[in-house]
Amino acid sequence: MSSPIQNGDGTQSVEERLIPRMPGMPVLLLNLLTMLGAFAVSIAAIMRLEEGYNFFPSGYILILALLWGCGIAPVLFSGLKVLKPNEALVLTLFGKYTGTLKGPGFFFVNPFSSAAYPSSMEPNTGMIISEKKADPNNPTAKTQPRKLVSLKAMTLSNDKQKVNDALGNPIIIGIVVIWRVVNTAKAVFNVDSYPEYLSIQCDSALRNIVRLYPYDLPEEEGEKSLRGSSQEIAESLKQEIQGKVELAGLEILEARITHLSYAPEIAAAMLQRQQASAIIAARQMIVEGAVGMVEMALDKLKADGVVNLDEERKASMVSNLLVVLCGSKDAQPIINSGSIY
Repeated sequence: MSSPIQNGDGTQSVEERLIPRMPGMPVLLLNLLTMLGAFAVSIAAIMRLEEGYNFFPSGYILILALLWGCGIAPVLFSGLKVLKPNEALVLTLFGKYTGTLKGPGFFFVNPFSSAAYPSSMEPNTGMIISEKKADPNNPTAKTQPRKLVSLKAMTLSNDKQKVNDALGNPIIIGIVVIWRVVNTAKAVFNVDSYPEYLSIQCDSALRNIVRLYPYDLPEEEGEKSLRGSSQEIAESLKQEIQGKVELAGLEILEARITHLSYAPEIAAAMLQRQQASAIIAARQMIVEGAVGMVEMALDKLKADGVVNLDEERKASMVSNLLVVLCGSKDAQPIINSGSIY
């Protein structure tokens, strides 16, 4: 049997231990047969006593048969457990962790063992908060106690947070985390409520990661940003959360940013800045293309010998072409009917 491991802060960390799985069907059938046999023996002993036989041994046989059929045999039924796929049962015996039962099937365990589960109770009810959502058609239905630990992959989506990025800009960010329990003993005994513990650690890890990166950066700078490097940020976030939830025996399968925006107080200003940056980038591309087209036109005119222009006329032609190519509105042509000189 595994013993608790002492941590540096004085707390104890319990490691998971799988208990041997005993089939439950043979125990069920044998217990039913022995109960029927005990009742048959009881009836036979009562008939012998009514016929005038001595209390010994018929009376003692009757007492033993009733003790087994009405006392011991019903207690053995409490040791029969049914597990579905991706479910586990953490068992304790008189307050001591005895092991974890995993795998789907029908099993028999020590009938005096009790199931341990996180102490996430509903206020004033003492009932375990179920992982399943309440029935919307029956809002008055009470949540049933849940003593099994689910090993399924589950999703956690916390509320959106306002965090300052690396440049000090307040942003609104939200994440979704896909996780599962891999160590049932740690999940049950090391923390009070592992879903709540995971939620708090996700908020803390998110703040730590967001403070390291700016919201957005130009692509030319080559640095990571929250908007432009979502894959790298998600991997860093996953590793950060995983390091914080090892104590609770959880595994982080995926962490993704689901919402990212500037805070309302600076959203309008940042939108104007983004629009200005986009306009500047577009104008820069237009000017580069226009200069190339003017250069190509001058070279073509010179190569074909269409017209010979002096430097002053070339400057005038370049100015006119740039106005036409870079203008935001269509140019209105003016026809010169006289000499160009």
